[in-house]
Amino acid sequence: MEVRVTTSVAAFHDEAASFVSERVRQSPSAVLALPTGSSPVGMYRELVRRVRDGVLDLSRTVCFNLDEYLGLGPDHPQSYAQYMQHHLFGHVRVGRHHIPDGLAADPDAEARRYEERIVEAGGFDLAILGLGPNGHIGFNEPGSPPDSRTRVVELSPATRRANSRFFGSVELVPRRAITVGIGTILEAREILLLAIGQGKERVLRAALEGPVTAQVPASFLQRHPRVTVLVTPDLARRAGIGQRVSL
Repeated sequence: MEVRVTTSVAAFHDEAASFVSERVRQSPSAVLALPTGSSPVGMYRELVRRVRDGVLDLSRTVCFNLDEYLGLGPDHPQSYAQYMQHHLFGHVRVGRHHIPDGLAADPDAEARRYEERIVEAGGFDLAILGLGPNGHIGFNEPGSPPDSRTRVVELSPATRRANSRFFGSVELVPRRAITVGIGTILEAREILLLAIGQGKERVLRAALEGPVTAQVPASFLQRHPRVTVLVTPDLARRAGIGQRVSL
């Protein structure tokens, strides 16, 4: 696991976009797992800029979103389908993109179908992850087993409180979601973890150096042979992480 502490928040977004861009240049038809939330917003902005500047082509990439809220359709302003449209897919052309159906009549069947599509695509070449305040990756909440596959999950109270800022009230945050499982994520050929935001210093240290435990889902990344962790300088300082280390 390589940990890279960037020189600024702007550099964090730029380095994340550079990492993804380089992998796509190496393999234009790469299969990517894409995150949502606050962490990747700057990365998506930089990727859009690079496509518009003609230095990056995403027209052959295959994109799978990591998760979607149950009960929200693709036109709902807080759905992750709408998020991706706003931040990436509405601005650039990608080869194919897949997002779980939040309005599926049978959510468990939808989760199985989504997992099958990932397998049919050959798995992820690169899984890009955000780090949740409670250590979740995707919507794999504390207690998620390391061999889990795409499935329906109950969102923890902590996650619903953290995401209530997007909905205006915790009561409006959906209680369930479909998420790609930890086992599926760990089969990615390479993983990029984005560590940015407030209140994540304890869970970042636990993910990088603590015991591998289901109580900190991100700690399972220690078992993967090719993980790069990007950390903003303020978070690194609070967590006591050096400038550039390998763990």
